Amino acid sequence: MQTVLGIHSIVRWLILLFGLWAVIRAIMGVSGKSAYTAADTKAGLFFMIFLDIQFLLGLILLFISPIAQTAFGDMGAAMGNKGLRFFSVEHTVLAIASIALVHIGRSKIKKLADDGKKHRTALIFFGLSLVLILALIPWPGREMIGRALFPSF
Repeated sequence: MQTVLGIHSIVRWLILLFGLWAVIRAIMGVSGKSAYTAADTKAGLFFMIFLDIQFLLGLILLFISPIAQTAFGDMGAAMGNKGLRFFSVEHTVLAIASIALVHIGRSKIKKLADDGKKHRTALIFFGLSLVLILALIPWPGREMIGRALFPSF
């Protein structure tokens, strides 16, 4: 379980990196009124790919994690425990919403012909997704849910 959790923790940095790349490219495209290029497409694609990988790792953790098992054993009690509630409900729901935003955004971008609209759509969907991701990460210092920035294997 620790290995999967460690990989899950590392992949978050790749998600943040590619998410920032996609959002920065969208901001530059909107402000510079530039063409929507292959680099813009790749930024969104890599953001989506690493979110999908993270989702699979998260599903594995959901089935093998003692935290999830405890929470799902008694959801009423889990809702009263900040740590259990965060990892079993809040973290999971925000992650699914974030993934959905990126997939919907990429789908909408593919259907658009105007480069300006593509950049605006990317900025809206990828930006909202990135905000949700920043909220769902168990940053160090967050009471009862904080984790280390980098895993120890």
